[in-house]
Amino acid sequence: MSKSLLIISRQAPWSGPGAREALDIALAGGAFDLPIGMLFLDDGVFQLSTHQQPGNLQQKDLGANLQALPMFGVEDLYASQRSLAERGLDTAELNISVQRLDDSALTTLLDRYDQVITL
Repeated sequence: MSKSLLIISRQAPWSGPGAREALDIALAGGAFDLPIGMLFLDDGVFQLSTHQQPGNLQQKDLGANLQALPMFGVEDLYASQRSLAERGLDTAELNISVQRLDDSALTTLLDRYDQVITL
């Protein structure tokens, strides 16, 4: 039986390769039917914003990759409620559907997975 994996993405899409690498790991694992969840935490919640303008920074938009996650079997998508609130992001401004979790639910979530990767 495959071990479950939670990928925690903490970087904004413009702050380095971490955001893209987290998505690549999730998509690759999902393609092999691994039980994967993805948590957007801290500045990682900026990846979820529909108001990104990656072209201004000569970067590619991560929106298509995010929307592909469920097609690859990565359906357990979470975001820190506190991180969203601190960064002024509302659920209506997100480009994918995520479960918003408070701090106590985040602790419970971490306990549900066998392995955790943070990028």
